[in-house]
Amino acid sequence: MKHLTLFAIVLLSASVSAQQRGQQPPAPGGGGRGGGGRGRGPIQTMTLRGPWQDGGMIPARYTQAGGEESPALEWANAPDGVTSFVLLVHDPDAAVGNGTDDTLHWLVWNIPGTQTSLPANATRSLSADVRQISATSPFYRGPGASGPQPAHHYVFELFALDTTIDVPAVGASPPQTRAAVVAAMAGHVRAKASYVGLFKRG
Repeated sequence: MKHLTLFAIVLLSASVSAQQRGQQPPAPGGGGRGGGGRGRGPIQTMTLRGPWQDGGMIPARYTQAGGEESPALEWANAPDGVTSFVLLVHDPDAAVGNGTDDTLHWLVWNIPGTQTSLPANATRSLSADVRQISATSPFYRGPGASGPQPAHHYVFELFALDTTIDVPAVGASPPQTRAAVVAAMAGHVRAKASYVGLFKRG
């Protein structure tokens, strides 16, 4: 299952794209029923903001070169009836698992649907009902790209769902847990936002 994560993300992206065009998205596994929001129409676009300009450099305090704090995030324009949010933070420039996955820096699910923000360093103070992992720990993992390559892109994706995700944060490897969360999201995405930061160690 650890090699299915990238496929699951591609499938979810296809689902989101289909919903944005008002089409029936594919269901997990390539068949059966689909539909973000259970037939409630195409997904909406939300806004997601943080402490740096979208597409700009990430300050050191949020990275492995600094305090490795999770950044404060705010979002808006979520549709009515949202049950929960999922936040996925990953580095698509850092392939792992023979190219079948990328580096997971933070996955947070079951954020309450009434919430519109996460405070700085929230990774250490989330309620017990909110679940989180990264590739290396139960908490946020800051950007850490180094070497001669260009700065990496760190993508923060926020998904508004019409359900909660019944996937535990412990008991499986991070790739397996990530794949299970992404698969459970399929057909339930009501809105999405993205926010990007760049980082490379000096």
